[in-house]
Amino acid sequence: GEEGSTLMSYFSKNQIQALKPKITFSTLRDLQCPVLQSNELQGKPEESCSTEELFEWLGAVLSQVSLDNKSCSFLSTYCCPQPNTMVEKAFLCTITGFVIPEKIIQLLEQLCCYFGEPKLTHWLTLTVHGFADSPVSWRESEHGFHKGGENLYNFVIFRNLDYWLQMAVGTNDDCPP
Repeated sequence: GEEGSTLMSYFSKNQIQALKPKITFSTLRDLQCPVLQSNELQGKPEESCSTEELFEWLGAVLSQVSLDNKSCSFLSTYCCPQPNTMVEKAFLCTITGFVIPEKIIQLLEQLCCYFGEPKLTHWLTLTVHGFADSPVSWRESEHGFHKGGENLYNFVIFRNLDYWLQMAVGTNDDCPP
């Protein structure tokens, strides 16, 4: 309508343009992945990894940290938690930019459809990072972005469509209800 054209003229007059999210795809080869059981949140020694171990491993993978546990010119090392399995190929899709909640739900639904036909994987994951300086917070607390800005959640979806929901917020933020 008329309001839309007025708004668009404002944006174009002030050299403001809409940007689409950037999408990148990559294939990770020979990746050690934790063994997970949907009904074992705490993990079981020599059977499955815990939610915390998965969350830490996922952060290392997404940050492209070497998982070979070899010391080099740095102070610490990291390796995949036990038990784990070697995956020949893992697919990583990264979307960078502002993604509305409806699109995240649509992505989640599409990922669940992946298990509709026979696939080799036992689980997959969708991680959503909020902007560090996001004005969004849970409950009545102000988002504590001055102290780190942690603001993310992660879905781990299993072949039987059970799922885990992991959330991370800053030390000054309340956890979601």
